[in-house]
Amino acid sequence: MADETSIFLGASRKPDDSYQRAEQLLLQYGNRHGLITGATGTGKTVSLQILAEGFSNAGVPVFCADIKGDLSGIAMMGKAQDFLVKRAEQVRLDPYDFQEFPVIFWDLFGEQGHPIRATVSEMGPLLLSRLMNLSEAQEGIMNIAFRIADEDGLLLLDMKDLQALLASIAERAEEISSRYGNVTKPSVGAIQRTLLVLEQQGAAHFFGEPALRIADIMRTTRDGRGAISVLAADRLMMNPRLYATFLLWLMSELFEELPEVGDPDRPKLVFFFDEAHLLFDEAPKVLIDRVEQVVRLIRSKGVGVYFVTQNPLDIPEKVLAQLGNRVQHALRAYTPREQQAVRTAAETFRPNPDFDCMTAITQLGTGEALVSTLEAKGVPSMVQRTLIRPPSSTLGTITADQRRKLIDQSPVAGQYDQTIDRESAFEMLQKKAKEVQDAEAQQADSGRSRWTIPGFGNDGPPPPQSGGRRAPAPRPSNRQTVAEAAIKSVVRSVGSSVGRAIVRGILGSLSRGR
Repeated sequence: MADETSIFLGASRKPDDSYQRAEQLLLQYGNRHGLITGATGTGKTVSLQILAEGFSNAGVPVFCADIKGDLSGIAMMGKAQDFLVKRAEQVRLDPYDFQEFPVIFWDLFGEQGHPIRATVSEMGPLLLSRLMNLSEAQEGIMNIAFRIADEDGLLLLDMKDLQALLASIAERAEEISSRYGNVTKPSVGAIQRTLLVLEQQGAAHFFGEPALRIADIMRTTRDGRGAISVLAADRLMMNPRLYATFLLWLMSELFEELPEVGDPDRPKLVFFFDEAHLLFDEAPKVLIDRVEQVVRLIRSKGVGVYFVTQNPLDIPEKVLAQLGNRVQHALRAYTPREQQAVRTAAETFRPNPDFDCMTAITQLGTGEALVSTLEAKGVPSMVQRTLIRPPSSTLGTITADQRRKLIDQSPVAGQYDQTIDRESAFEMLQKKAKEVQDAEAQQADSGRSRWTIPGFGNDGPPPPQSGGRRAPAPRPSNRQTVAEAAIKSVVRSVGSSVGRAIVRGILGSLSRGR
């Protein structure tokens, strides 16, 4: 049975089909990462739920995504049901206590939880390029845009800041190309169109302030339990690239902000990445390398990362090698790829002479799994066929009223509800454009006061001579002297130039008045 140093996962099956040996995850190795895999409907969500409960009771904050909404029940106390009580007896869970857990609901769209945001600057050019699926040339322009923002002191907070910066880059394409390399207006236009698509998909809700503070997902309660942050991801899954990019950004932020702690007696935070295959689908090598680096090094920050997916083949080999704690639910082996997945899963476990691992994976029942965790000195335990324990909280979803009540009572209530729009790149570039227009208008006004143009303003008839009689007008002639022709040419040239300045001033005023 679990104690203060471990999490009770269930009981393993003996050769006589009895369940006697308790399978546990040692908290001191909770930051060595993990993997939960299995086909749909085999019990992955329940395994995630009991791990989250165990870490929370041990004082470890948890962050996890709720893809289908059925993880929200962790916030409500469970109820005795026949199949749950029977499972508790089978795994010798005595006493089987029901419990509710401290949950903070989050939602990128602000509908089923507190809004969660990041600034464009925090996201960075690499993750933005991944989110927007940019080509190599377009990714280069995105890097140039961030470099110019740094040099010019332009804050990139939300999408309109990035859109304004890209518009400025398009106008200065020739100048920028001479400094940083080829920047073409069509490439910038393609990026702008992609931003528009993202905005229509709701990504604009994610970029802005107040940005998420890492401390708010690392809270503990007064009784010493870790808060469980649940991200509502049912709508977010309509844009899987945004979902994967957001969670990768969060892992990167944890890696950059948290101090080194070495090997603590328990993790500082545990991060569950559900539907993990979305992170790696069609991902460029540079991004996969980044994930592998974060997973490998974030352990020393006290953070455990647990990937949840259907198929172990969804995880790149370099990342898979970093995952020490494994819960493998049933897999089907109808197709060649599924057979390869079963073989891969079986080969990653330390063999057990009591059964054939590959055969067992295809015969596991719902709520049953092959479990291997790290034992003393970080050595993987021999794989065991394990009946997973029942959760202490509610299985399934909660009502909308229950969710709203929990959101209103949350420790972060009111901190993220209102968007802050302070002066950033959009406002600064607008201000700069207005200063240029004002300078052009002032130059035009100065030109009008200095010159007299024939046919405009002060070129009226000559004053009358003494005696009140006008001097007779000279007879018109079509012939010009050389001096007259030169003077008229100069006047026409000056008139044309000043006229253009006047038109620019008028159009500038009209555009500013819109």
